[in-house]
Amino acid sequence: MTNGETFHTLPGSSQFPTTRWTLVVAAGDPHQKEARSALVSLCENYWYPLYAYLRRRGYPTDQAQDLTQEFFVRVLEGRYLDRADPEKGRFRSFILTSLKFFVADEEDRHRARKRGGGVLVPLEFSSGEERYQREPAHDETPERIFERRWALSVLDRVVERLRNEFVQHGRPEHFERLKMFLLGPSDAPYSALAREMNTSEGALKVAIHRLRKRYRELFRQEIADTVADPAEVESELRFLAAVLSKK
Repeated sequence: MTNGETFHTLPGSSQFPTTRWTLVVAAGDPHQKEARSALVSLCENYWYPLYAYLRRRGYPTDQAQDLTQEFFVRVLEGRYLDRADPEKGRFRSFILTSLKFFVADEEDRHRARKRGGGVLVPLEFSSGEERYQREPAHDETPERIFERRWALSVLDRVVERLRNEFVQHGRPEHFERLKMFLLGPSDAPYSALAREMNTSEGALKVAIHRLRKRYRELFRQEIADTVADPAEVESELRFLAAVLSKK
């Protein structure tokens, strides 16, 4: 990049599959390949809040892993999807309610499936337990743990989508330098960073503005993927913001 070069507007597309709530409902149909792919993507990205919920309910590590894995195996087999009504609620609420039904069923039957059997979704349980051990030690309810981990998973998902857009366009180093500005002001001086990136301070500020704008767009898209009605996006945004603001 030459000195004074401006940054280009970020692309509006993403390489991630569409994961609309209506597709989650359709995932119960084995002929809906796109819908099933969407559901797999949601499971891979949002399993940890459910695992943390089970751990906070008191299940030991091995049993929480068994239950989480078996639950997603059943969801991917189409079970519980008959309870997913696109006219009601959000995927966040549906998936937790479905887990509660599943756990109650398992407790009634007094059985658990051996971990690893029938695995359909690769879940990183080792890293998940490490993350859980860093959870706050104070007495939070399982539901509260789930909500906070869900909100943070949404943020992580959005950041990853944004990073992939930079990678796709051959500019991963730009993202690594600018990501500190995503959630608010940074202590890094604009002038020093502009010199480091061999551009003007004005061009840098424009790039940061565009980065934040694209981040907000992707955040809204991610929320829209998990609600039944576009009109619910704003309320879900407010809910997640409130969850993250609680100490």
